[in-house]
Order: sequence, then structure tokens, then C-alpha cells
Amino acid sequence: MNLQAALKQYFGYDAFRPGQEEIIGNILKGKDVVAILPTGMGKSLCYQLPGYLFQKPVLIVSPLLSLMQDQVDQLKQMGEKRVVALNSFLTMEQKKYALHFLQEYRFIFISPEMLLQPQVKARIQEIELSLIVADEAHCISQWGFDFRPDYLRIGEVLPQSNRPPILALSATATDTVLRDIKSYLKMDEPFQYMHTVNRENIHLVKKVFTHREEKIEWIIEHVKSTAGPGIIYTQSRAKAEAISLQLIQQNVAAAAYHAGKEAQDRQFIQQQFLAGKLEWIVATNAFGMGIHKENVRQVIHETMPATLSNYMQEIGRAGRDGDSAVAFLLYCDGDEQFAKFIATEDLPKEVHIERFMQTVAAGQQPESLLTNGELSEVVFRVLSYWLARESPEKVKSRMQNMQLKKFEEVELVLKLISLEECMRRQVVRYFGQHLIEQQENCCTNCGIELSNLVQKRDLSKGTVKMTNWQQRLDKLLLRNL
Repeated sequence: MNLQAALKQYFGYDAFRPGQEEIIGNILKGKDVVAILPTGMGKSLCYQLPGYLFQKPVLIVSPLLSLMQDQVDQLKQMGEKRVVALNSFLTMEQKKYALHFLQEYRFIFISPEMLLQPQVKARIQEIELSLIVADEAHCISQWGFDFRPDYLRIGEVLPQSNRPPILALSATATDTVLRDIKSYLKMDEPFQYMHTVNRENIHLVKKVFTHREEKIEWIIEHVKSTAGPGIIYTQSRAKAEAISLQLIQQNVAAAAYHAGKEAQDRQFIQQQFLAGKLEWIVATNAFGMGIHKENVRQVIHETMPATLSNYMQEIGRAGRDGDSAVAFLLYCDGDEQFAKFIATEDLPKEVHIERFMQTVAAGQQPESLLTNGELSEVVFRVLSYWLARESPEKVKSRMQNMQLKKFEEVELVLKLISLEECMRRQVVRYFGQHLIEQQENCCTNCGIELSNLVQKRDLSKGTVKMTNWQQRLDKLLLRNL
């Protein structure tokens, strides 16, 4: 099969990006594939082209509803009508219709939670699929940076005899995460493609402050005088709101984005950012996955992320157009303690495990602990998964090990800040890769000239944007402040 001709016919492209042709070629041979491709390298094409070449549906398991909807919308914009998203947004009638005609769709997007519903699971196993895709596959791993217990069960749902090939996609993955992906998906000697995680056009800067207030002051002064678009990552919803409000007061078109906002508000903010109506987004890590904005010029971490995987995923949202972008990592003494708290906040503690088992022993449904607020949704999901498979003592030990591992991950981010070794080299090594050569304007430790990388902000342009945008902001975004 001439893949180049198929690429031109279905997508109008003259050439594949690195890795795409090898990945698709192995899928067409019926092999399982693990593909690690950085953000912006065309992961979706790796299942979309096979979807046109096969005459059977492609099932894509996607972890986030916003990501799923974004992918569905993109396909529809390309003219594809045989696409559906099975998620909680569907009404009962829409779900029944979709399940009845499931075999007729070319692309079926589904959340892991929906995949596990008995009715859906049975219907999936009835139809003949051409390919199964685990998107953002790092979520499968218990050591992944977005651990989702329901993702661990994908392998249990998929047929083990005469099943189609499985494609696991992610932007980054350590060796440990890769082993988990292959194991939990029950992959059969998969072909593995790993693109370098190094993004040469993203320049790495670290800045150390004595007081936390100085970080905020620096952010405000820097943002109001330099050009975006940009994303500021912070660890709390309150701080996201506070920083965005300060930027608005400086006539910067900014908005806070976090899971505490209504879905409609988040969608509006996202669309405004993509359309260029907003210069900056101030966000928790709830923002970014599935956001396809080519020209993000700056990413600022107001405080250190919990893992190097988080860091690489988040800075990877900059410079997708190939032009220069800058990633700023800000640090103040003690930030690592807050990062450890955030990293382990949703891990079940010993008291949670004991309470869960007491409820079960009393003949009560453990869901009551979720309803009455004793357990968070994440803690409940994690315990529901592991306590169905292991003894309480083993689960306690597992959670302790996971806490230690997460602490170790934070310490690796701290080394990125404290060591004088090339920042890029440290990050690339974390993913088991090596830098071939040193580049110009690499990072703070190697020497960097920011005047050539960060443009001055066009103040008049920012003000014009602000006039129309602020009218909507008052109604939609500041009503709860």
C-alpha cells in the first residue's frame, strides 16, 4: 500500500512527520504499537489515516471529555460525519442511538468510565473493530502523572482473541510508565517508536526568588511588558484567580482556568484563547491537554510542578508552530513542600483504607463514603480498584510506596532548579534519552539571551483586545470573585 498517496488523498499532505509512517505501517501489519510523540507532532494522524484505510470502526479511549470533544470537532471540520463521542454529555436517547448504529461509525471516541459500563462494554465486544487507541496512554500507569484507575481496566474490557491491534499514544513516558502501558493493555510484543522529547525551539529559564510575593510581582511586570500568547501554571485555583485579576487590572487580556469553574465558562475561556481574544491563561494543570494553539510563546510555572513529566507536558504546549518559545520555571524556598502536598493530596491514606473496609464489612455500599464527603472521587476510584484485587495491607503498602515515589519525583524537579548542569540535558535524561549536541540559547545554566527570544508587548493591540473582551469577562468570569 502506498501510504504517501493515501496521505495526500485523505489529508492533502505531501509528506509524513517523523515517526508517522513507521507507526501507521506497523498498525497496517496488525502489530500493537506504542508511540511517544511530542505535542504537535501529529499523534492523531496515526489513527486517523488507518481509520480511512480500514473498513471497520476505530475505537479511541480518551481520558478527558474536553480532549475528546476537541478531537471530534476537528474531524467534523474536516468533513467526517461518521464520528461519535460516547461520554456523559449524551442524553439517554442519543446514547441508545449511538450504540445501535455503532458499527456504522468510522471513529468512536469513548471515556474509560463509559467503556466500563456493562451495556457499552457488551456492545463494543459485539462489533468488529479495526484498531483500538489508548490516547494519553501515560494515564494508564500508576506512576503516570495523571493516574486514572479506570484506565487500568481497559485491558480487561478488550477481547483477547482475534482482537485488532492496539495503539498507545503519549507525548512523554519514562521506562517505568512504558512497562505499565504494555502490561495493562496486554500488548503483544509491540513496535515502539520514541521521538526525542527535546524541543529545541523551547528555551528553558529558571528564576529563584527570596519571597513568594516577589514571584507574583515579577510575573505581573513581565507579562504586561512582553508578548504572548502565554500560559501561567499555578498550583491553586485561588492563586489562578488572583493572578489573572491582577493582570486584568494591568490591562492584560487574561483569564483564570481551573476545574472549579463551570464547564460552559471553561469552554468559553478556551475558545477565546484559541481565537486570540485572550493574551494569557492563568491555570492549574486542568488546562492544556487537547488545546491546539500553535503560537503560544511563553509558559510560566509560578511554582514548581510535581514531576518532570508534568513539566515537559506543560512547556510542550508552547512553540507548536516551530518558532522560538520560552519556558520560565520560578522557585522560592519551600515550594517543594507544597509540590509534595499537591502530588500526594489525592492518594488514599491508611485511615481511608480502614474506613472503606469497615463500610464493606458492615454490609454497606462504599459509595456512601463518596456521597457523604468522607472520600474524594479520586480516593474512592483508587481504593475501589485496588481493594478489589489486593488485601488491605498490600494496598496500604502500595500507597506508601506511591507516596515515596511521588516525593522522589518532586526532588528531581528540585534538582532541575538547584543543579548547575544543563537543564535540557537533565530533562532528556529523565526520559532515558541523550542530547546529541549543545544548542545556542539552551537554558539558564548554559547561558541564554532572552532579548532575542521574548518580544515586547504591543500595548495598543492589547488595549484594543481588552475593550471587547472585558465586557464578557464581567458577566462570565468575575461573577464569583
